[in-house]
Amino acid sequence: MLAFHVLWTGTRRITIELEEERIYETDPYEISVNGCHWGEAVRMVQTITGLEPDTEYNIVITRGEERFEQTAVTGTEQITLDVRAFGAFGDGVHNDTNAIQAAILCCPPDGRVYIPAGNYPVTNLFLKSDLTIEIGKDAALLGIYDRDLIPILPGQIEYEKENEYYNLGSWEGNPLDCFASLITGVSVRNVVICGEGTIDGRADFTNWWNNCKVRNRAWRPRMIFLNHCENIVVQGITVQNSPAWNLHPYFSENIRFLDMKVLGPANSHNTDGCDPESCKHVDIIGVYFSVGDDCIAVKSGKIYMGKKFKVPCEDIRIRQSLMRDGHGAVTLGSEIAAGVKNFRVEKCRFINTDRGLRVKTRRGRGRDSVLDDIVFADLEMDGVKAPFVVNSFYFCDPDGHSEYVGTKKALPVDERTPRIDTMSFERIVCRNAHFCGAYIYGLPEQKIERVVFDQVSITYAEDAQTGTAAMMESCEPASRQGIVLGNVKEAVLRNVVITGQDGDAVVLDGVEHLVTEE
Repeated sequence: MLAFHVLWTGTRRITIELEEERIYETDPYEISVNGCHWGEAVRMVQTITGLEPDTEYNIVITRGEERFEQTAVTGTEQITLDVRAFGAFGDGVHNDTNAIQAAILCCPPDGRVYIPAGNYPVTNLFLKSDLTIEIGKDAALLGIYDRDLIPILPGQIEYEKENEYYNLGSWEGNPLDCFASLITGVSVRNVVICGEGTIDGRADFTNWWNNCKVRNRAWRPRMIFLNHCENIVVQGITVQNSPAWNLHPYFSENIRFLDMKVLGPANSHNTDGCDPESCKHVDIIGVYFSVGDDCIAVKSGKIYMGKKFKVPCEDIRIRQSLMRDGHGAVTLGSEIAAGVKNFRVEKCRFINTDRGLRVKTRRGRGRDSVLDDIVFADLEMDGVKAPFVVNSFYFCDPDGHSEYVGTKKALPVDERTPRIDTMSFERIVCRNAHFCGAYIYGLPEQKIERVVFDQVSITYAEDAQTGTAAMMESCEPASRQGIVLGNVKEAVLRNVVITGQDGDAVVLDGVEHLVTEE
C-alpha cells in the first residue's frame, strides 16, 4: 500500500519517507499540496519545498488508484536576513565571508539566514544556536584556499587550574590542530542547514589534496564540522570537493543528515562522506554518496581519546541511502577505541564500492573498543568487490606492520585488546562481487562472539577482478572466493546462497560453533 510518514518538518520544507518495501527509489508517484499539484517523485525520501512558515499543509501522494494523505505544520520563523543586505556580492570574486558571518551573528533566535542564487567565496562560517541557514537554489558557498586566511582550531588548550583541556581541533581520532571547516559549529544547538544549493570546498590536487599526508601548519579542514553540538539538521544541500572528510559530527547528539548529496572525485584523498565520531543518536536518511574514500565511517577516537573520554558511537541509523564508488559503503573504524553500539543500516543500496560493510580494528585500540549490536538489513549490493569485510588486523598507524598487530598467534588479552560481540546481516542481495563474498576475521585471543548471515545471496561478476579483501598481513589476493570466517565463537548461516564461487563456498578457521540452516 502506498503510504508515507513525515520524516522532518522545517519552516519552509517538509521531508517525507515512503513506507514501501523498496530501496532508495520506487515507481513514480504524484505529490499534491493543499489541493495543488506539486510534482512527481521517485525517491523513497523526498522533500517538498516552496512552503510558508507556520502553515498547515495537507500532503497527498497518489499512484494510479492508490492514494495516501497526511497533514503537517511547518515551523515558526521569526525573521529572514538576506546576506545580500549585509554586503555579500555573490559574484564568485569577492570574499563574502564577513558579510555572511555578520548575518549569522545578527540573526535572532528562530530566524533564517538566507543565501540567494549566486556564488559566494568564503573561508569559514561559524554557527550559533537557534538558527536556520538556507542555501537557496543555484546558490553556492565556494571554499577559498588560503591557509593565511583560515583560522586554526587548536587540538588541546589546557585549563589553568584543572588537569583537563579544551578540545577544539581533531584529526583522525586524535586531538590535533586543524583548520576551521567551511561551516564550523562549536557547542551550538538547534541549528538547521538546508536548501537546494551547494557547499563546494573546491579542493583539488593543486591545493588541499597536494601532499595531503603532510601536516602544513595544521591538518586539513572538513566541510561541516560539528563539535559538541546538539539538535542539528542538515537537509537538502549538496556538499562536494571537500579538503578532507565532508561531514564530521564530533562528540555530538541528535544529528540528522536528510535527503542530500555528498560528492567527491573517486581519486580524492580522505574525502569520507560522513564520519560520526563519539556521537549519539545520528540519522543518515535519504543521502546520496559518491566520494573518494569511505562513504560513511563511524568512529570513536584512537586509544588516547577513547581511553580518556570513553564515549562510543551509539544509536546510529542509516536508511534509504545510496553509496557508490567509495572504498567502503559503510565502515566502522579504524579509530574506534571507545566502541560502536546499537548500529543499524537498513534499506540501502551499495554500488561499485570496494567493500560493503567494512570493519577496521586492530590490537592496540583498547578494551573499551567494543563493537556490539551491529545490524545490516534489507540491502542491495551491485559491483561491490568484497561485500562483507571484518578485519581485526588492520595495518594502520606507524606500528601497523609490527608483529604485535599482524600475528595470527593468540596473544594475552590485556587493556590494549579490542572486542567484537554481535553482528547480523539479514535479507541482503549481493550481485557481481569480485574478490570474495565475505572475509570475517577476529582475533585469536578475543574471537568475535557471534556472526549471523540470514537470507543472504552472493553472485560474482563474469569478469571478476582479483584483489585483497582486507588490509591485513596474511590476507592473500583472491577472486570469486566464498565466505571466509576466522576466529568466531558462533557463526550462523541461515538461508545463505553462494553462486559461482571458485573453491569452497565456506572456509572456516578457528570457528568454535557453526550453525547452518536452509
